[in-house]
Amino acid sequence: MFGFLVSRMLPIIPKRVVRSVASRYVAGDNLETAFVKTQELSRSGYLFTMDVLGEDASTPEHADAAVKDYLDTLDGIAKRGLPSTVSVKLTHIGLRLDQTESEARLTRIIEAAKATGTSVCIDMEDAGLTDTTIEIFRRMRDRHGNVTSVLQAYLRRTESDARHLAGEGVSVRLCKGIYTEPKEIAFKKREEIRASYLRTAEVLLTSERCFVGLATHDRELVDRLQAMIARLGIAGDRYEFQA
Repeated sequence: MFGFLVSRMLPIIPKRVVRSVASRYVAGDNLETAFVKTQELSRSGYLFTMDVLGEDASTPEHADAAVKDYLDTLDGIAKRGLPSTVSVKLTHIGLRLDQTESEARLTRIIEAAKATGTSVCIDMEDAGLTDTTIEIFRRMRDRHGNVTSVLQAYLRRTESDARHLAGEGVSVRLCKGIYTEPKEIAFKKREEIRASYLRTAEVLLTSERCFVGLATHDRELVDRLQAMIARLGIAGDRYEFQA
């Protein structure tokens, strides 16, 4: 409910306030600004994933507009030769409206990404969509190949999900998770979440078929992950740290 209220309040919050809070995480409030920032950082050797921010399309037209934004983003990535993938939230392209149509929209994005030599990360959302997201991820990966997804360490189920996916040779981004979920299905305490993250990371890293994006701003967790990687002797081409 809190997240719902925040999302409804955003349109009435002054843009300068939103920009100040979001500037650490958001490359720009329009596509060209995002490209400029990405080009600047790419000179320092950074790699990227670009995300058109949004969730829960309210109409098919809204979902179609999101697809157009992604196609424009991919076109810009290709023209500028940027080292970038794209990340997509399924509700942004209409999952809650019609799953079949949303998968058709996702297919358009994935095919456009493949044509430009890049990939699509299917992002995770609230826990009620986890099973559906994993199912769609598996289906799209089998059909197209250039598809990755996300696991959220704060969910109690995630270590088990990782064990199943690890045997399939997936590329996965592991994050803590930000959605508000009940304690029955999600860890709440910082150290519990860190411990789940570390267990899940070890499951994925010790599967020789997986590539793991270790996504966190938690410096303590990064230190523990680096110690784990050294202990396990994981090769550098099997993982990357992501902000």
